[in-house]
Amino acid sequence: MLAGVRLYLVTALLARLAEEGVAVAAVLLALDRAGSAAEGAFVLTALMAPHVFAAPLAGALAGRVRSPRVFYTGALAGFALAVEALVLLVGRAPLPVTLAVALAGGCCGPVVSGGLSGLLAVLVPAGTARDRAYALDAAVFNAASVTGPLVVTVVTGLASPAPAMAVVGAAAACAAVLVALLPHRRQQDTEERPTLRADLMAGLAVVWRTRELRAITAATCLAFLGIGGLTAATVLFADAHGSPGAGGALVTAFAVGALIGSLAVARRPVPAPRLAGLAMLGLGLALAVAALAPSVTWAAPLFALAGLFDGPLLSATLRIRADHAPPRLRPQVFTLGAGLKITAASCGSAVAGLCAGLPAPLVLLGIAVVQAAAAVLYAVVRSPRTRGTAAVPEAFTP
Repeated sequence: MLAGVRLYLVTALLARLAEEGVAVAAVLLALDRAGSAAEGAFVLTALMAPHVFAAPLAGALAGRVRSPRVFYTGALAGFALAVEALVLLVGRAPLPVTLAVALAGGCCGPVVSGGLSGLLAVLVPAGTARDRAYALDAAVFNAASVTGPLVVTVVTGLASPAPAMAVVGAAAACAAVLVALLPHRRQQDTEERPTLRADLMAGLAVVWRTRELRAITAATCLAFLGIGGLTAATVLFADAHGSPGAGGALVTAFAVGALIGSLAVARRPVPAPRLAGLAMLGLGLALAVAALAPSVTWAAPLFALAGLFDGPLLSATLRIRADHAPPRLRPQVFTLGAGLKITAASCGSAVAGLCAGLPAPLVLLGIAVVQAAAAVLYAVVRSPRTRGTAAVPEAFTP
């Protein structure tokens, strides 16, 4: 079982490294070949757009297939093929063709971003071991957010953006091979199998009717409405303090802090509901203090502190989904939650762009307030006095 978890973590790191790296590689490749980053931005949009629409379907299919190994291998292989095809297409082929390939790869994205996490509940029984496994899974997310762009930057510096994007695709291909080696369990046949439409509705319903799932989904979507604009706000903040190039350092400090926070929770797990609420409050407080920092030098450790709370928040989110989703619908709960968060983050990025004319500390303070509001929303929605059920409805139990 421990070997299976280790293999899963390597698989997830490679897959998410590819997902994080392709965003940077696509922009650099377009800039290198066409002299403009516009096509790269369009490709990135095409890769992200299908998440909210494809996530429920990907999760429903993952829960229905008799051989999860084939499904996850096929999804990761499809993502890898799309990335490698973009190496040849970006800046060379007609834009509609390039975007069609990116959209196809984006349809596989929910399996990479959220679907893989559902496998841990199969590999590890409920309890402290699973809590630690999901904390390590959160650390993998954070590690990928640091290493993905770093790998692309290094390979681009040594060669060019095209080989960098090829390396990203190769990482996804390796993940496709490794996921086939995980100890999956075949789905058991049932006398009456629900239709795909019924499964889709059941996944949405279980998220809404299960209080813990409804609370963490609503709260994290609100939180990521702010987090989605954090990168832009950070760059504006650094520029406002006379160090425009230091924005990347602040983002890196946040990511490193998140990685350390995830690893700390893996060593000493905290009950997931308590951890989620404290993490959102701590994240908001740290960003609020950072917004008041007089310089980038003073802000850097505060961004790292904010990351220390962000990493455990992801760990708590994954654990709550695993603990409260029925086994057959668990893949859909993971992909749906991830798809909604990514959509909220993209909206937050757009809002941050619209607020670019405001004072940068004020924008950062607004993001901090959103995190505090998310903590309050989480507490209110999961309260027993809130209308809804606290446990998984019997109708959705496999």
